[in-house]
Amino acid sequence: MRTRISARFVVGHDGSDHVVHENGAVVYEDDTVIHVGHGFEGRVDVERDEGLALVGPGFVDLNALGDIDHAVFDTYQDDALATGQRWSQSYLERRHEVFSREEEAFKRRYAFGQLLLNGITTALPIASEISKEWAETYEEMADAAEAAVELGLRVYLGPSYRSAVPVVDARGRTLLHHEPRLGEAGLDGAARFVADFDGSGHGLVRGMLAPSRIETVDPALLRRTRDLGDELRCPVRLHAGQTVFEVGLLREAHGRRPIELLHDIGFLGPRTLIPHAWAVAGHSELPVPGDDLGLLSDSGTTVIFCPMAVARYAVVLESFDRYLAHGIRMAMGTDTAPPDMIRAMDTGMVLTKAVERRRSAGSCRDLYHAATVGGADALGRPDLGRLAEGTRADITVVDLSGARTGPVDDPIRTLVLAANGRDVRTVVVNGRTVVDEGALLGARHDDRERAQAYLDRYRAGYTERDHLGRTEQELFPPTYRIRRAAP
Repeated sequence: MRTRISARFVVGHDGSDHVVHENGAVVYEDDTVIHVGHGFEGRVDVERDEGLALVGPGFVDLNALGDIDHAVFDTYQDDALATGQRWSQSYLERRHEVFSREEEAFKRRYAFGQLLLNGITTALPIASEISKEWAETYEEMADAAEAAVELGLRVYLGPSYRSAVPVVDARGRTLLHHEPRLGEAGLDGAARFVADFDGSGHGLVRGMLAPSRIETVDPALLRRTRDLGDELRCPVRLHAGQTVFEVGLLREAHGRRPIELLHDIGFLGPRTLIPHAWAVAGHSELPVPGDDLGLLSDSGTTVIFCPMAVARYAVVLESFDRYLAHGIRMAMGTDTAPPDMIRAMDTGMVLTKAVERRRSAGSCRDLYHAATVGGADALGRPDLGRLAEGTRADITVVDLSGARTGPVDDPIRTLVLAANGRDVRTVVVNGRTVVDEGALLGARHDDRERAQAYLDRYRAGYTERDHLGRTEQELFPPTYRIRRAAP
């Protein structure tokens, strides 16, 4: 089956960089692109004319929200309320799975649908562990793999694991509680998952190792993770350089900054992915000597820029352009709701300009590259993140004809400055159309209602974990007083 998608703007790749073909087309046969540009005269079975739209490679999201919006809970509280986002010491002894396996499977499926609706075709999911008994499980990831294949999302999966968890004591102090055996068991399960599922779903599912935040994973477990990642030849993603609190814990325990510690244990490298990595030597919140950026660059480690997420937590990478100038490999992540990669690029542009105090900073070109080629290269996938003969037919079509978009200047700049995820019209993954006319194919009629019910239970569950036992209304006060009609 051959399909041709034509549009006013088609983003191809000439082997060295993206190139925009005006009034061009992309042609794919089954799951593979066979032509991009102009002048294709071969047989075509299906024609799609997208009109005034940008047809480009699907977005690659290396820190993709695989949850039903935990980020909406913890981005506006003061310090006193923020302690309600962690386990109390009393809850630690009676911890349990808040949701059933079926409910967790629904959560993943719903989140994967949201990624596709926003034009993300390759995702490395991330979810909160607050409602878990400890961390993610093999069975949970098996269900996630099934959901991804059903919906048609390309994923890299692996259950998260950790050897410690932050807890709040009766005095409101946050401490780390260690259970190393659970970390070791978690890595064993993750390795088994990669061995069992890598390459399944006709190649849509690939494996990764996903240790949790650096402060919750013992260095010995990180060393074993790195060795296993090299043996399995799969990506390893670790959140590091994410908070000043994390930096303090590691300096107290090991006398090292996060990136410095990872370098010293041999964890950094071309298959290592680090979301955030903003808390590095030389940052305005960490004015200490050191060359963390040099360590990242020299090792070939990829930093995942998640501008919407970090900005909501009142921090900023200093800066995207500075990391590029150091030769650091940069990719993009959404890591929050909505998982809107277009908004993420826009936010990243704005934050970079503000940090650099330079209008030319944070170019749309560099951010679009990070959201496509940057993520694909981090995964060692020259067949993703670009449209050229022989690449996978992973395609995202963004409508530029809407009244709210306005007139089109340069198509990439218009995409980043004037569009958003709601303008995604068509999404193709591996040659299969999964979003058509802005609608997710395979969506179920009650998905929205089930997601709301899940979110409501999610919120209510924080009370039993809070060290002060505060009510849901106290932990999550409304923006304004809510008055309801009398029954």
